[in-house]
Amino acid sequence: MIRGKPDDDEYWNSSKFKAFTFDDEDDDFTRLKESKRAVNSILVEDEDEEDEVEKVNWSGEPVGSISWSVKETASNIRSTGEVRDLSFPKIDTAPSLPKNSSGYSLSSLFKGKAKTGSLQSFSESFSEQSLRNYAPELRKPKSEYKDYISDWTPEETVKRMQQGKAYSLEKFHFLQDKLLLLDEAVNAHDGNVITAVLIFLKKSLSKEILFRELIAREIALRHYIHYLKEMGEHKHLVELFKSLGRTEDMALMQYRDHLNIKDENRRRDFLKNCLSLPFSQEDATHVLDHYTLLERQIIIEANDKHVESSSQADIFKKYPRKASILNMPIITTLYYSCFYHYGESEGTYSSPANIRKTFRISDKQFLLTCLGARAKLKAWFDVDALFTTKNWLGYTKKRSPIGFHRIVDILHKNNAPVQVLQEYVNLVEDTEQKISLAQKYKCHDVIINTYRDLKDRQLLIGYREKVERSSPEYRKIEELLCNSQIRWKN
Repeated sequence: MIRGKPDDDEYWNSSKFKAFTFDDEDDDFTRLKESKRAVNSILVEDEDEEDEVEKVNWSGEPVGSISWSVKETASNIRSTGEVRDLSFPKIDTAPSLPKNSSGYSLSSLFKGKAKTGSLQSFSESFSEQSLRNYAPELRKPKSEYKDYISDWTPEETVKRMQQGKAYSLEKFHFLQDKLLLLDEAVNAHDGNVITAVLIFLKKSLSKEILFRELIAREIALRHYIHYLKEMGEHKHLVELFKSLGRTEDMALMQYRDHLNIKDENRRRDFLKNCLSLPFSQEDATHVLDHYTLLERQIIIEANDKHVESSSQADIFKKYPRKASILNMPIITTLYYSCFYHYGESEGTYSSPANIRKTFRISDKQFLLTCLGARAKLKAWFDVDALFTTKNWLGYTKKRSPIGFHRIVDILHKNNAPVQVLQEYVNLVEDTEQKISLAQKYKCHDVIINTYRDLKDRQLLIGYREKVERSSPEYRKIEELLCNSQIRWKN
C-alpha cells in the first residue's frame, strides 16, 4: 500500500517518534526529555488510548464482560479436569497486599506524580505512615539488650554505676553478694557509688549485721558515718557508735540533740541528763559549764525582766535591754553582767566576779570584756580602777595584762575624752609607738613632753609649726624653748 505525500507528512508529524535531524539541540536536557518520553510510551499506556480502544475475543464478545468470564471459567475447569464444588469456593487465608496499594508506577517516578492523580511528590511518598509500617525492623545488638536485664555481676554493676548507666541492686539477695558489691564499690574509690551501695545495705540488712560487717571495712564505715551525719540521723548514729564501742562519740552525738530543743527549761533538764554520759574529761567539763551557764541565765533573765518591768533600777531605764540573755555565750553573758550588774557582791549569780570565778575566765579576757562594757557607759572611774593596783607599801600603779596601746584603741572607739586618752598613751613604753598614737589621737601634751624628755630641740621646733599660735600647746612649746635649764642635744 502506497501512501501519498500528505499522508507521510501527517504520519511523521503525529508520531511519538520523531526523525533525526541535524537541527535538534544536542544538550543534556533534550536527551533526558526524549528518554523520559520513550520509557513512558513503553511502560504506561496512554489513558486516552485505553478509553478509545475496546478489546474483544475471537468470537466478537468484549473481553471482561460477564458472559466472557463465565465461559472462560468453564473452559478452564474442563481443560484441567479439576473437580470443584462451585457452591463452596476455596478461601485464601494468606495475607496479601493489594497491587495498587502504593499508587505509584515506574512512569510516575519520572513524571513526579501519582498514577491515581494524587498531587504528592515522589519525596513526600516515602514519608507516608503506611509505607513505614512495611519497612523491615533491624534487630538491636545484644549489648543493648543487656541494659534491660539485671544479670550483672557486682563488678559490672559498679562499673555501670560509675558510667551513669541503668543498674539494679535489688537482684543481690544473698549476704555474700551484697558484701562483694560493697567491696567492689570500695575498690573503685568512688564515694558516690560507696554511698549508694551503703544506702541499699541499710534498707536490706538488719542493723546488727550491717554494723558487724562495717567494723572490718574502715573506708565504708567512714562513709556511712558521714552519710548519717549529713542526713541528721543521730539516733541511728548513736546506735552505730554504741555497737562499735565508741562511747565518747556516742555521748557527743546525744549531747548535740540539745540544739533541737527550743524551750530553755527542757533544754536545761536535757543537759542535766547528759552529765551522766561517758564523756572524756575535757568534754565533761564543757557540758557541765554549759548546764551551769544556762541555769544561771534563766535565773538572771527572770530577775532582770521583773526589775525592768517594775522600773526599779535606773540602768534599765537609761539603757533598755535589746535582747534576751538566754542561750548566749559565756563572754556575752559576762559583758551583760558588767554592763547591768557591775559592782554587785560576788555572792550573787549576776555578779561579774562570780561569773569570772565560776567559769574560770582569764584575767586578759575579763579585762577586755569589762573594759568594753564600762567604756560604753562612759564610766571612766571604773575603767581607771581596772588597771590600778597597790603594792604592800600602799603605792598605786597602773598595770595591764595586755598592751596599753590596745587599751587606747578601745577607749578611742568608745569616744573617750582626750584627757583619758593621754593618760593611757603615756603608759605606752615604746617611744615611737607612743608618739605615733599621740599624733593619731591628737594628744599634743604627750608629744611635747616626749620631745622634752628626749632633749630634741629641732623636733620641738618642728612640731610648734603644726599647732595654732594662740593655743595652750604653742605657748607651752615656747616656754620650753626659752627654758635655759634644759640641756638640748641640738
